[in-house]
Amino acid sequence: MLGALRSAARYGGGGGGRSSLVWVRAFAASGNKIVAPSMTYISGEEMSWYTMKLIREKWVEPFIDTKHWEYYDLSCKSRDNTKDQVLHDAVASGARIGAIFKEPTITPTADQVKELGLSKPWGSPNGAMRRGWNGITISRDTIHIPGVKLGFDKPVFFERHAVGGEYGAGWKSVGKGRVLTTFFPEDVKEKPQIIDGREVQDNETAVVVYDNPLDNVEDLAHIFFGRCLEAGIVPYVVTKKTVFKWQEGFWQKMKKVFDAEYKEKFQAAGLLKNTGGELQHLISDAATMQIIRWTGGGFGMACHNYDGDMLTDEVAQVHRSPGFITSNLIGKSDDGTLIKEFEASHGTVADLYHAHLRGEETSMNPLGMVVALLGAMEHAATLQPAHKDDVFRWTGHVREAVYAAFRDGRGTRDLCGPEGLTTEKFVDSVAADLTQRMQSGECPSVYTPPVTEAVVPSRKLSWEYADKVDEEAMKKFFDKYDVDRSGEITFDEFVDMTLELGIAPLKKEGTVLKEKMVEAKASIEAPA
Repeated sequence: MLGALRSAARYGGGGGGRSSLVWVRAFAASGNKIVAPSMTYISGEEMSWYTMKLIREKWVEPFIDTKHWEYYDLSCKSRDNTKDQVLHDAVASGARIGAIFKEPTITPTADQVKELGLSKPWGSPNGAMRRGWNGITISRDTIHIPGVKLGFDKPVFFERHAVGGEYGAGWKSVGKGRVLTTFFPEDVKEKPQIIDGREVQDNETAVVVYDNPLDNVEDLAHIFFGRCLEAGIVPYVVTKKTVFKWQEGFWQKMKKVFDAEYKEKFQAAGLLKNTGGELQHLISDAATMQIIRWTGGGFGMACHNYDGDMLTDEVAQVHRSPGFITSNLIGKSDDGTLIKEFEASHGTVADLYHAHLRGEETSMNPLGMVVALLGAMEHAATLQPAHKDDVFRWTGHVREAVYAAFRDGRGTRDLCGPEGLTTEKFVDSVAADLTQRMQSGECPSVYTPPVTEAVVPSRKLSWEYADKVDEEAMKKFFDKYDVDRSGEITFDEFVDMTLELGIAPLKKEGTVLKEKMVEAKASIEAPA
């Protein structure tokens, strides 16, 4: 059982004074459970919702009193039934509490609108959340399981500017004519400024306008550099400022904060040895190549909204899949307190849910969602520390129990192969281990693997290989470089392949030269 449900009919809604019914769920408390502080819990749908339902029932409820949690159902049906009032309520709750966990949600397609009987195609909730929580950055970091080799050896941090760019763009499809973009100052006494004027000569042209706010870049800089310094990670700032001149301001603000408050600290920690003792800027083209090369990890990148979205997808592929990447929105309340929303970077996993509904076995890896839930609970306990030690004891045991399952071959099939456990058996296995750990009365201890123990699961086990990769084409690609037809790639053949693909690791001087070549090419391509 999920526990007691309490509903509240709130808000005199529009359209004839209809009120919307918003469900707020508080999970039942009993015995000597740990009292969790207030937290906003946003539920989604499909397989991610089903898996988190099992986790709440078997990992959370036996040990945690969640009566202070506020629950909001952001499924398409709930948003439709409440005319999206539930989204506004969830945003208000998150802004008030400051700690939010969110399951993956659906932004319905035209087909899903018909299938679900929705009144309209409700848009992504992310924009409302970023506005309501004064979004600064979306932190996307690699998740690591001690003793299991995924992609990057050490953590990789990303800060993606949470506002501005193409995501908030206005646009129109127009014909031949003229376009004039004009800025009107807030002070009506000041003269308007023409930003751009141009002729459009095609019969059909998409005219796009967007802005890139810079006021909160200093906050982003402090978050990014503080996290990198604490974790011992080398920071980089990524833009395309050689072509997009308007991106210069982002770099300048980041560098100003770094030089004034962090440079000496990073130098003292020995983290700038390979960057000439300075904060290094990377052109986005070069960053794309370095992400593939720097598989040792230990670096962080801060960038604009769109670049961050694209580059973190690449990080996810190097690190096996989006399931091993976090996605945490950080905003700031009016009093300066950080608002943090934690979620997985993957979606609702519709294909597994449909298989589940057909009665078929599934093997859903919930690691990204679990890490997000633990992060949200730990942030809530930091904001409201009355039971902080107890909450951290439980989250620590959960984390270690999940990691142990993957190390011991009790994980899901994407990492453990055909012998891996189903969704339900994985949750049960971790629950049994968690119960023993909690009953021991001991504090959680972090597993430290011997140097030679790391397990490297085959990427062929992942759902992406089975569903997306053309194995026959892969064989032809392999044969292209296996010139002696031995069935193996020799070192010389491997060198030829990496050079042709442009992914050969470079010496320091080679990297600097490559950067200069990229910048020179970008300058040539830049409009006059």
